[in-house]
Amino acid sequence: MKKLSLRGRRILLLLHLMFAAIMLGVQAVFIILTLTASVTKDSTVLHACYSIMHLLADSSVRASTIGTTVTGILLSVLTSWKLFRYYWIIAKEVLTLLCIGIGMIGLYQWTLKGISPAAMPNAWDVPGFAVNHTWLWIGIILQTLSLITMYILSIWKPGGQRKGYRER
Repeated sequence: MKKLSLRGRRILLLLHLMFAAIMLGVQAVFIILTLTASVTKDSTVLHACYSIMHLLADSSVRASTIGTTVTGILLSVLTSWKLFRYYWIIAKEVLTLLCIGIGMIGLYQWTLKGISPAAMPNAWDVPGFAVNHTWLWIGIILQTLSLITMYILSIWKPGGQRKGYRER
């Protein structure tokens, strides 16, 4: 397969970094909104937090996850990195699968389940709301840690090349 030119590689890397930055930025917004939802007594604020998070889960989270994944795969396949040559790339691939599951499925479902109860005056008394909110927190924490770990792996590239790896 033909490799990318230097210009093509830089453009693809720029797109990859932009999508990854959007993912991390959206995670920061999720943390702020979930913290706000956790401490507010106002049902209007609680409902607004869940509505905004659901909108983000349905748009920015999906678009940035797909964009980052596609550009990451293209960078691996079209450069000398390859998909399975280095341990750090394999670790990023596993974390990417986790982020796809949490971001595109988990965050979407947890925010969707929380929208209706959040509009009620006593949302925290609605059966299952607190449990759903806890799962949302767990998802946000795992997603954030995964994204930070992927940034670290991209910068430090630990582990080196797999032993016995042969390019086909």
